[in-house]
Amino acid sequence: MILTIENILTPEELELITSKLQDAEFVDGKLTAGWFAKQIKNNIQLSGSAEASGELRTVAIKAIKRNLLFQAAVKPKIVRPILFSCYEAGMYYGSHVDNAIMGGEKPIRSDVSFTLFLNSPSSYKGGELVIDTSLGEQAFKLEAGSMVVYPSTTLHRVEKVVEGKRLAAVSWVQSFVREPSEREILFDLDTTKQVMFKKYGKTPEFDLISKTHANLIRKWAEV
Repeated sequence: MILTIENILTPEELELITSKLQDAEFVDGKLTAGWFAKQIKNNIQLSGSAEASGELRTVAIKAIKRNLLFQAAVKPKIVRPILFSCYEAGMYYGSHVDNAIMGGEKPIRSDVSFTLFLNSPSSYKGGELVIDTSLGEQAFKLEAGSMVVYPSTTLHRVEKVVEGKRLAAVSWVQSFVREPSEREILFDLDTTKQVMFKKYGKTPEFDLISKTHANLIRKWAEV
């Protein structure tokens, strides 16, 4: 399931992040790429040792975790530290699949990837995130503060930036529910449950769906 979520960041959070990125130290994106990805990754990213790195990561991850739609769709168990990336004119990231296992001493399995767009799509040309799906390629270039969430199993790329600068925050999640199809079933049930409660309140039908939803989480969750 691919999902777009608007207004992850408040205007104040967005302003804080983008203003601090203006003068921050960026390094070659190849430093965090696998052996194959080094050949096709052409961007820069905020240095982990940069003064603003810890603060900006905290702001972004708190905003993402408090989003109820993200929680319902992703069922996050572990979220990797945020990477802040920048694509200037001529930069791109070729077609690749994210590493299945990430991290050093505390590795995680990457189930879900996300890209949080940080500047207006009108401020740069190109730079679309293109995801390969069963229905063909889908391109995403969202408003600042919005996010696209997608399975880490997919082939995807960032098109070359022709003009301007593309800023984004990216990371990866190990979900409590490994299978994308199972996460989608749970998300659909949760959505239906909430709609039913708003329309009809607590009914026997609501209780039955709630029971089914909870028991499927119990069946599929890895804790």
